[in-house]
Amino acid sequence: MASVNPWEQLSKGIDLPFNPGLVVPELHEVLISVPTPAAVGDVAKAARAAIVERLAFDVTPGMTVAVGAGSRGLSDRVDVMRGTIEGLRDLGAEPFVVPAMGSHGGATAEGQRKMVEELGMTADAIGAEIRATMETVEVARTPDGMPLYLDRHAASADRILPVNRVKPHTCFHGPIESGCTKMAVVGFGKQPGAAQIHSCGPVEMRDRLLRGIDALRGTGRLLGGVATVESTTGEVVRVEAFTADDVGGRAERELLDYARQLVPALPFPTIDVLIIEQGGKDISGTTMDPNVTGRFWIHGLDDPASPRVSNIVLLDITDVSGGNVLGIGLADFIPASLANTIDWHKTYVNCLPAGPSGVRRSRMPMVLPDEQACIKAALSMCGRGVDEPKKVVRIRSTLHMTNCWVSEAVLADLPPGVTIVGA
Repeated sequence: MASVNPWEQLSKGIDLPFNPGLVVPELHEVLISVPTPAAVGDVAKAARAAIVERLAFDVTPGMTVAVGAGSRGLSDRVDVMRGTIEGLRDLGAEPFVVPAMGSHGGATAEGQRKMVEELGMTADAIGAEIRATMETVEVARTPDGMPLYLDRHAASADRILPVNRVKPHTCFHGPIESGCTKMAVVGFGKQPGAAQIHSCGPVEMRDRLLRGIDALRGTGRLLGGVATVESTTGEVVRVEAFTADDVGGRAERELLDYARQLVPALPFPTIDVLIIEQGGKDISGTTMDPNVTGRFWIHGLDDPASPRVSNIVLLDITDVSGGNVLGIGLADFIPASLANTIDWHKTYVNCLPAGPSGVRRSRMPMVLPDEQACIKAALSMCGRGVDEPKKVVRIRSTLHMTNCWVSEAVLADLPPGVTIVGA
């Protein structure tokens, strides 16, 4: 039986009965004032120096170290990994790299290797061998009996070292969110590690992560970590090396507090239609960052009071996402061109271990022929009359929002820190 493309008819275009009085408003470019700390000049050099300075007394000659590479689109990720590898070798260690990304990459060893390499982290670029497997080994248990898993290659090393960006998480809030702790407990644990953390609600997820890093640290397998922080312009503004006690401890918690200041939500209290040009796994684990849109949609986790967004239009996803669109359910409208790129197997493999957060976020939005139809539909269904002014905001992505475009209704009441650039 021939396969059927459910979006083929839409891709060819169909007439939709939009109200003839509906007007797509003109948009004006505005500049959002966000914290812009100075960028790190040489990221590889900074990572190398941080490793040597912080871990000199913890590394012994010949020590094998499994360095974790994630699936996120970290800025200067190749430089961070290369500098980490070089710093470890300066101390006499023998590092290699493992994909530490839970169930991403379709939950296959080849898929995870491919994702790491597509992010630029090839063996030649980072100067170390990449060893990929989905096999895991149980290495510890928390006091309440939760098992801790490590990738088989990582478990065979003397130590593990996660390398990750520290930032607010998209599924829970706590003293530790995205960063070295999460990669150590979840990423290195592959699919079973991801399932047992993400399968529960936001409160239990927070607590399991904290108990998990304590248990993993107690095995003596954790060397430390390398953490970066990025500004909203995508530049690396901090590079720090952690000892084992720092991972999940005061140093990582303080770095998260700093990172929170650099990830502001959209500064418009009410938005009728939010248009996001591009989402993706390299932008946010949920394709679009809820910390920016204000739309978390998880039972047990309250959405913030602001911004309140009626409808979200997502126009495209990044190539590096490989069709994985966990979080697509946070959008209300997508064009057929995006729908045709979705790999539902990858998406569901990533969604199943996500527990409560995966249910609503993996649902299909309304699919329409093209961008214009999506925007018109969002305007038609946002809860305002056809003749009422509508508050429309358009951004490149939830990772790039210093410049955005807004309608006249938004211009009429700009919040402090937002200035008009032009039409």
